[in-house]
Amino acid sequence: MTMNVHAETIAAIATAAGAGGVGIIRLSGSAAPAMARTLLGRSPRPRHAHYCTFTEKDGSVLDRGLIIHFPAPHSFTGEDVVELQAHGSPVILRCLLARVIELGARQARPGEFSERAFLNGKIDLVQAEAIADLIASGSQAAARAAVRSLDGEFSARVRALAEAVVRLRVWIEAAIDFPEEEIDFLATPQLLEDLVATCDRLDDLLAASRRGVRLADGLHVVIVGRPNAGKSSLLNALAASDRAIVTDLPGTTRDLLRETIDLDGIGMTLVDTAGLRDSLDVVEIEGMRRARDELARADLAVLVSTDAQLERDLPLLADLPATTTRLIVHNKIDLAGSAPRQAEIDGLAHIWLSARSGAGLDLLMAALRKAAGYTEDNQGAFSARTRHVDAIERARQHLHAALRALREQRAGELAAEELRQVQHALGEITGTFSSEDLLGRIFADFCIG
Repeated sequence: MTMNVHAETIAAIATAAGAGGVGIIRLSGSAAPAMARTLLGRSPRPRHAHYCTFTEKDGSVLDRGLIIHFPAPHSFTGEDVVELQAHGSPVILRCLLARVIELGARQARPGEFSERAFLNGKIDLVQAEAIADLIASGSQAAARAAVRSLDGEFSARVRALAEAVVRLRVWIEAAIDFPEEEIDFLATPQLLEDLVATCDRLDDLLAASRRGVRLADGLHVVIVGRPNAGKSSLLNALAASDRAIVTDLPGTTRDLLRETIDLDGIGMTLVDTAGLRDSLDVVEIEGMRRARDELARADLAVLVSTDAQLERDLPLLADLPATTTRLIVHNKIDLAGSAPRQAEIDGLAHIWLSARSGAGLDLLMAALRKAAGYTEDNQGAFSARTRHVDAIERARQHLHAALRALREQRAGELAAEELRQVQHALGEITGTFSSEDLLGRIFADFCIG
């Protein structure tokens, strides 16, 4: 169990853990060393573990454990931090927590330690969020991606782009400020080339961020199709279990059926849906409504059909959000006597397989890994959040607007303002520009300090 306690103007939050083992209370703030002296009876040596008898105000023994002092600024929060290690009994830790509060500490708000580290410049906002993502990671790939964000890979790419935007702003605003110069600096090919190159880099970052969201949150895969297309058989084959009831009767699946799988360290949620068709059955109609609602939220929509029925079934994927990836599965190749294969037709991935025999299932699994952003070693993959993607998309819109302003209108003032908006959007990601409301929402979601 870990409890973070801020001394003086800061405080702590207790997190749940079973009895037994080691329990930890952390103090952060300028008064923390004085509290350590009171508990230990002398000043603790920095970064050394001291054996200590923890006592109540009246001298009665609470527990025996260790005290470690991490002086500012070389601590997680950037402030003086004192760590109290005791036995992991919740009762003992509550008593010890009450004792340090009696000495002048207060309990921290959720995420306050990480918030303090951010405010004191120890980490940026992306790294702070990566701590929460690492704790909440549900797969090996998600954990590794969170570690890369915590190490600053995502932040470094955002900062490099922001610096490129600043250079472009300086160029354009200098040209605006000195219009009497003989050379039209806004018309120089190098300026447009640099703008285009920055657009390309931003597009790459956007794609990587979307992949990072999928690695962090897992891939949401919704399987749709007509009744008896083999959707439930496909779910069972991917889950390697008989989770869905499979019969020859159409309309067997009436509601959503979810199954979470781990594919090469990537978490995926598979959703089997009711077959989509015209029906007068009230229960089946409700199942189809839920299927369409689920489809609208999918990261990947998998349409299960056959060669003979595909043209009729393709409209089932109409009206999906532009961000939803589409995959066509031609099922029942065992009945047609066909071999498994894959192809790209009109920009859509197609896979021929048999859910019943398993032929071609490896091709589908490879496609799922690709859709989740998986590579052989996930080199360079980092965790990201939806707010990061939203900010990058806004930055991209403003950057392209700046490019149009220079290409079509030679409007330096408009381009400069658009680039300012790009810089602001990128700054929201790392916390250079962040409202207090945004910070409050982010750190309130933390389960530990």
